[in-house]
Amino acid sequence: MAVSQLQTSQIWHGQARALFSAGHYRAAVKRYNRALEVDPEDVDAWVNRGHALCQLEHYDLALESFQRALKLAPQRAAAWHGHGLVQAKTADFAAAVESFSQAIALDEHNREACFNRGHALLRLNRFLEAAESFDQLIQQEPDNYRAWYNRAIALAAMRRYHDALSCLDTTVSIKPACHYAWTYRGVMLNKLHRFRDALLSFEQSLHCRAPNANAWYGKAATYALQGKSKAAAKWLRNAIAVNPSLYRVLVKTDPNFSLVINSGDLQTLLQSHTRAGENAQDSLK
Repeated sequence: MAVSQLQTSQIWHGQARALFSAGHYRAAVKRYNRALEVDPEDVDAWVNRGHALCQLEHYDLALESFQRALKLAPQRAAAWHGHGLVQAKTADFAAAVESFSQAIALDEHNREACFNRGHALLRLNRFLEAAESFDQLIQQEPDNYRAWYNRAIALAAMRRYHDALSCLDTTVSIKPACHYAWTYRGVMLNKLHRFRDALLSFEQSLHCRAPNANAWYGKAATYALQGKSKAAAKWLRNAIAVNPSLYRVLVKTDPNFSLVINSGDLQTLLQSHTRAGENAQDSLK
């Protein structure tokens, strides 16, 4: 019995989805191409082909695929969302915001578009709008720890440190093992000069993940803000051991270290030749 056009298309779609899920994006594109040979107006094939091409970093082709989908179905929210993803990948954040906004206008429950719009707005330094986009997502999904975390970033950029801290408290209550949220929480507590609480937050980050250079650097900053050069150097040494090219440079311009940067402890450390591969030792022991 002959296989119908619809059945043939379903076969190609099924194979393509399986290949995409397995990370075989090039093979998935080939299957979507076969589906489009069967039906050139298959909007789902154009959209999904675009996502596979995006994974392959073939951004021009991916954008073209999403544009073909939009030409066929301008009211398809998924096509606008994919369009925005490619624009964000190519650092065209203003255009990405417009595409994500189109997707949300067509589907107000498109949570991924809300998140990605917020992230693009962060990259544009449009922090209030970013916070509002994450708010919209949180209203739909109150337990989305990534939305709470990124909302904190937007609020902190506006120097709303208490509000940012509240968001981070929610983040770690939802996902207690989120090491980077504990670290950023420590940074906010430093901003508020709550140094004891900041140290506890950095230590919690270290319990979640070690080695953890950002948490070690955060502890160093906490001590530096209090003028405690010896303790600051002790923790900074750990961070430098993990990533010397970053932290040796960062500490020299970080205002958190202004009280101690010229101390003997810091200068001795910065002038030493600690190898990047040296094992960082957790001083909590």
